[in-house]
Amino acid sequence: MRRGAGGKRRDANEPAIIAALRAVGATVEQLSAPDLPDLLVGYCGGNWLMEVKTEKGKLKPGQLDWQSWWMGQVCIIRSPEEALRRIGIQATRK
Repeated sequence: MRRGAGGKRRDANEPAIIAALRAVGATVEQLSAPDLPDLLVGYCGGNWLMEVKTEKGKLKPGQLDWQSWWMGQVCIIRSPEEALRRIGIQATRK
């Protein structure tokens, strides 16, 4: 993991996920508050809150608390392909 804006720890797969989303025209904002999801993604008029985790990564207690309180959607994303599927794009492997 690396530290991002505001000192928030970032997962190693986050840059690839952001690059894939931006490559299809999505806007991506990295959020920096400790327990909030990592990314706010906009695409074709929709918004998604995405928590980036590595393959075996788990939510921290503060993240679980926030997600139980939040009345909107939030998804856990582990790969670029998963992020694209979430916004409605079926990714194909080359």
